[in-house]
Amino acid sequence: MSTTPPVQRRHRRIHPAWWVAAVAFIALLAAAGFRAAPGALMVPLHADFGWSMSSMSLAVSVNLLLYGLTAPFAAALMDRFGIRQVVAAALALVALGAGGSVLMTASWQLLIFWGVLIGLGTGSMALVFAATIADRWFLARRGLVMGILTAGSATGQLIFLPPVATIAESTGWRPASLLIGIAAMAAVPLVWFVLRDHPSDLGVLPYGAVDTDASTATDGAPAKRRGTGATRRAFEGLFFAARHRSFWALAIAFAICGATTNGLIGIHFIPSAHDHGMPASTAAGLLAVVGIFDIVGTMFSGWLTDKFDPRILLVAYYTFRGVGLLLLPWLLSDTVHPSMILFIVVYGLDWVATVPPTAALCREIFGDNGTIVFGWVFAAHQIGAAGAAFGAGVVRDAFGEYTYAWWGGAAMCVIAAVLSFAIKRRLVDDRREPATAEAAA
Repeated sequence: MSTTPPVQRRHRRIHPAWWVAAVAFIALLAAAGFRAAPGALMVPLHADFGWSMSSMSLAVSVNLLLYGLTAPFAAALMDRFGIRQVVAAALALVALGAGGSVLMTASWQLLIFWGVLIGLGTGSMALVFAATIADRWFLARRGLVMGILTAGSATGQLIFLPPVATIAESTGWRPASLLIGIAAMAAVPLVWFVLRDHPSDLGVLPYGAVDTDASTATDGAPAKRRGTGATRRAFEGLFFAARHRSFWALAIAFAICGATTNGLIGIHFIPSAHDHGMPASTAAGLLAVVGIFDIVGTMFSGWLTDKFDPRILLVAYYTFRGVGLLLLPWLLSDTVHPSMILFIVVYGLDWVATVPPTAALCREIFGDNGTIVFGWVFAAHQIGAAGAAFGAGVVRDAFGEYTYAWWGGAAMCVIAAVLSFAIKRRLVDDRREPATAEAAA
C-alpha cells in the first residue's frame, strides 16, 4: 500500500477538482428540470383536470418545503454515506416523481409526485451539494466555483423550460413530464463514475493547495464524523447556529430570497403573464432568458464575493429585486416590450446572485460547521418559497390577479436588505471544531 501523501500532481493539466465540479454542474442541471416545470404545466393541468391554482400551488409548496428541509440532512448524509450515493439516489427520486406523475388522476396525487418524491430528490442535492463540492475540493476560487455550480440550476431552467412549455402546449403535459424524468436518470451514470467524496480519494490536494497545506487542507474533519448519525449531525449544526443572531438574519433574508424567486416569479410569472393575454410559450421564453442572465449574474457574483464584503453585495441584490417587483404589475401585457425585457435582464442577473455571498458568510461565521448551517439557511429559503408559492395562488384566486403578491414581494425585499446590512461578520478558523470556535467567540 502506498504511503505517498496526497499531493497535487504537477503534471496534470487539469486538476481533478474541475472534473468533479463539471459533473456536479451536470447533475444540478439535470435535477433543475422540474424547477422550471410547474409554471409551464399549471395551465395545461388546469385545462385537463380543472384543478384550481390554489390546489396546484399547494403541491408546489410541499415540493419547495421538502426541497429546503431535506437540505441540511442531505449535507450530513453526504458526510455519512458519500456524495455520489446521495446524489444518484436523489436523481432517481426526481425521475420517479416526474415519470410517475403521468399516471395522475386526482389532485392529491400531485402532492405525492410533485410534492414528496421530487421535493425529497431535489432537496437531497440543491445548493448544499454545490457548497459541499466547493468546500471540499477547492481552497482557491471557492466563490467562483459556488457561483458556477449555482448557475447549474439556472442553466437547467434555460434548457428545459422552452421545450417543456412547447411540448405541454402542443402535445400535452405528460410527454413534458417524461422529458424531465429521462433527463434526471441520464445523469446518474456520470455521477456514479466520476464524483468522489474528497481530493484524497484521488491522491491530490484541494485545488489551490500546495504541499505545505497538506496538514490543513486534507479532509480529516469529515472523516471523523462518519460515525455520527446524519440527523444528529444536522441538528447539532442547527443548535450551534441558532445561538447566533447572524444566523437568523441570514435565514430570514434568504427566506425572502426564496419567496421572491422560486415562490413568486418561478411559479407564478407564466400564469400571471397568461392572465394579461401573453401566450404561455412566450412567457416561458422570457423566464428562460432569466436563466441566461442568471448564469452570468451568479458567476459574476461568485467572483465579486471573493473580492468584496458579501453583506454589501446582498444589500444591493435585494434592493434591485424589490424595485423590479414593485414595477412588475405595470410591465405585464399581452406582448413583449422593451421595459419587460429590461425587467427580465435585471431580475435574471439578480436571481440567485445572493447564493455565493450567503454561502461565504455561513462559512466565515460558522467555520467548520458552515456547510451544515448553510443547509439550514437554504431550508429557510425554501420555506419562504413555499409560503410565497401558495400565498400567491390564494391571492390570484381571491382577487383575480397577482398585483398584491408582487407588491408584497417588493416589501419583503426591503426587509432582506436591512437584515443583510445588520449581519455581524465574525471570522472563524475552519480547522477548529464548532464548540471550540463558539467558546472563543
